[in-house]
Amino acid sequence: MADAGMTKPLTDRRAAVRPVRAWRNMNAKVASIPMVATVLVIFIGCSLWTVLYSFTDSKLLPRERFVGLEQYERLWGTDRWLVSIGNLAVFGVLSMVFSLVIGFTLAAMLDRKIRFENAFRTIFLYPFALSFIVTGLVWQWILNPTYGVQKVVRDLGWTSFSFDPLYTDSIVIYGILIAALWQGTGLVMCLMLAGIRGIDEDIWKASRVEGISVWKTYIVIIIPMIRPVIVTAVVIIAAGIVKVYDLVVAQTSGGPGNASQMPALYVMDKMFKDQNLAQGFAASTMMLVTVAIVLIPWAYLEFGGKRRG
Repeated sequence: MADAGMTKPLTDRRAAVRPVRAWRNMNAKVASIPMVATVLVIFIGCSLWTVLYSFTDSKLLPRERFVGLEQYERLWGTDRWLVSIGNLAVFGVLSMVFSLVIGFTLAAMLDRKIRFENAFRTIFLYPFALSFIVTGLVWQWILNPTYGVQKVVRDLGWTSFSFDPLYTDSIVIYGILIAALWQGTGLVMCLMLAGIRGIDEDIWKASRVEGISVWKTYIVIIIPMIRPVIVTAVVIIAAGIVKVYDLVVAQTSGGPGNASQMPALYVMDKMFKDQNLAQGFAASTMMLVTVAIVLIPWAYLEFGGKRRG
């Protein structure tokens, strides 16, 4: 009886606290209403609309004439789409790995407080300020065999030197990768450097006392401590990988042939060039499903594990 008497006031206090918590930070909650409404209406609403009309035979304009999975069967039977998926996989893996490795390496070098640090940081970050179209055109000129790297090296005496990735089917994707890394690595470097600079100086003092080398300290101690920064960098890089379009258009327009096709380029061509909305919607839906397959398990492991803990 005593336990029951003690439990009832405790329950009443908890019930009284809940309304108080609901009214906390009302200014922030009210200010977030436009953003939440935008996400619900534009992102979720348009995504559902796209998925719905991917099951129709819409051409120039949307029409509610459903054909089942016909658009998806046609999509996965198209060589151009299969090539674009393969290119995205290669480009995505290499871009993710090299962006993180190069970005962290540059951040670690700048963290050693070298001379002219501000100048180097500006030089590395400057490409990120350029648009993808400008970057693509610049690297198209640099990699052009007529007046680019190949011509410069041959003029120096190596007449047999050959380097024309944008005009070779088997390696064209690597030419696009070079331009992407040149533009995006600086941002990753700045994120990593901010995370490293936020670590307590006592960590470095303790590692020096223990006789741990600098690079071992970075790999064994620093990297686990900047995990949130690395996760942020991974999300930013992944978003850029999925929607890569401008670089391909500026450098190769999907060529030579279909060798450098990307899913985003396929979607844009089907919707606006071929005037086949349903096929473009089906490709867009498959891109969304691909992102969800990667994102949902990661989010469950990242946040669900913490909640259980």
